Amino acid sequence: MSDKSQFALLAERRFGPFFWTQFLGAFNDNVFKTALLTILTYEALSWTTMDPALLNNLIPGLFILPFVLFSATAGQLADKFDKARVARIVKVFEIGIMAIAATGWMTHNLVLLIVAVVGMGMHSTLFGPVKYAYLPQHLKQHELVGGNGIIESGTFVGILLGEILGAVLVVHKPWGTELVAFGTIAIAVTGWLTSRAIPVSPAPAPDLKINWNPVTETIRNINFSRQNRPVFLSLLGNSWFWFYGAIILAQFPVYAKDYLHGDHSVFVLLLTVFSLGIGAGSLLCERLSGHRVEIGLVPFGSIGLSVFGIDLFLASLAYTNTAPVDLSGFVAQHGSLRILFDCVMIGVFGGLYIVPLFALIQTRCDPTHLSRTIAGMNILNALFMVAAALLALVLLKSGLTIPQLFLVTAGLNAAVAVFIFTLVPEFLIRFAAWILIHTIHRVRSIDADRIPEHGAAVLVCNHVSYVDAIVIMAASPRPIRFVMDHRIFRIPVLSWIFRNAKAIPIAPAREDAALMERAYVEIGKALDDGDLVCIFPEGKLTVTGELNEFRGGVMKILERSPVPVIPMALRGLWGSLLTRGDGNPFGRSFRRGPWSQLALAVGPALSPAVVTPQLLQEQVQALRGQWK
Repeated sequence: MSDKSQFALLAERRFGPFFWTQFLGAFNDNVFKTALLTILTYEALSWTTMDPALLNNLIPGLFILPFVLFSATAGQLADKFDKARVARIVKVFEIGIMAIAATGWMTHNLVLLIVAVVGMGMHSTLFGPVKYAYLPQHLKQHELVGGNGIIESGTFVGILLGEILGAVLVVHKPWGTELVAFGTIAIAVTGWLTSRAIPVSPAPAPDLKINWNPVTETIRNINFSRQNRPVFLSLLGNSWFWFYGAIILAQFPVYAKDYLHGDHSVFVLLLTVFSLGIGAGSLLCERLSGHRVEIGLVPFGSIGLSVFGIDLFLASLAYTNTAPVDLSGFVAQHGSLRILFDCVMIGVFGGLYIVPLFALIQTRCDPTHLSRTIAGMNILNALFMVAAALLALVLLKSGLTIPQLFLVTAGLNAAVAVFIFTLVPEFLIRFAAWILIHTIHRVRSIDADRIPEHGAAVLVCNHVSYVDAIVIMAASPRPIRFVMDHRIFRIPVLSWIFRNAKAIPIAPAREDAALMERAYVEIGKALDDGDLVCIFPEGKLTVTGELNEFRGGVMKILERSPVPVIPMALRGLWGSLLTRGDGNPFGRSFRRGPWSQLALAVGPALSPAVVTPQLLQEQVQALRGQWK
């Protein structure tokens, strides 16, 4: 696994031109939309008599309407045709939309501008399936988290810069609308030029017959996604993030003006810190995940979204200024830094939440159906964002203040998180493993890329502590079915983790022959399904730190399912509080150290034809080295 920086991808043709194309698209979207929202918030009377708060929720809703209507078709096009070709056609379409918008700006025609809003929504609808289905075609699996992190970070930096430029340009007197009108056309042309350098991306389903009926195709897409439960619930989790973000971001213009009593520069500041937070959180995923898809970060991100959403409500109540202020005046006010900190941390935890979800969808979805799955996700995103706009309108009309809306959204986020993580415990299990190896112990993986990303294999490891399975789980790029002693399987608290991780309890024949036979049957089924199965062939925890004799159960497994065997060794756990030893657990804990460094060393795969218990014991012993 390469340790080079994720930013090195920007210099490569397989990634760089695509990144800049999507960056400029996000940038242009937000120059246009933010300019329109700003002018309607601060100079509404010269454009319309409608309520600015209503427009701030209506316009984002119109932008996402095409996602509902045309995502199903867009997904089919991205699966049927070369994605580079689709991207270039979409960029030409963007130039035409910006020409319509320029006419609206120059003539003060709000109808034309709203048509352009819907058009840019159509542009994003067509590009969306290309955006996320392109990456698995050109990036290796260990590059996906970093690549997604750069894409998400770049998208939100593009959003940030677009929002800043749009808000600043449109109020620039006397040429504000002209600068926005012609500037957006220039950005669209630049995006088309970068799209011409995107490399060929062969269609995964060139013989696909397009179903032009958006209703039936949408239903078919959603039903197909539901067949893969973790992927479908990841789609729902992703859509929930856009629900959360849509409510928060849509309130910023009026929140800055009516609650913080700031001018448009305060609105821009809120957008800036939020977008910088998203970018930072997205990039941080690469470091925290160790170059692999780490869905344990998703619950961590969800917790942060609720905690800082609640604190944003509390910070808003503590803000007492009622005098009009500009940016510097706002920053000088008591309580302003707390509001800004909450906004940036919502962004950071949002990045930690969303990037692993994208990577999971990309790696566990059928590659020939990925664009259509992404299209299904975009449909769900659109529905959730429409629901967010409607909920915000209803709650605001019923008398809730914007800070109270922040509180309700944070509370809903906590409820949704509990619902999703209960349905898919793998998220919480990986979170527990991630916490373990980043707090109580620091785990270094040695040659973990030898654990196969696809296909069945038996993993064989020494048995040192009660948390061996969690440590191994944290180092693996994919789920593992663990075979473990039935007594360890039943340990309180840990039993919940093992049960939901689909661990397989086993007992010696003299204790429970029926349980042992059921275990071997279950192991065979797991390997037939292409899963990883991990066994501890010593059959019990070490009480000395040395290897016990390896038993012959692995041979029985290989007789039924002849798959590759991968030896592994845990180093550094012996002597911790969670090992079995001399009867003095506190002495062991202090001797090893509660925050000691651990290592998991992975050896090369062995053919089932050469495997014996003795050979495996020798391999594991060699991997252990001198570090006990």
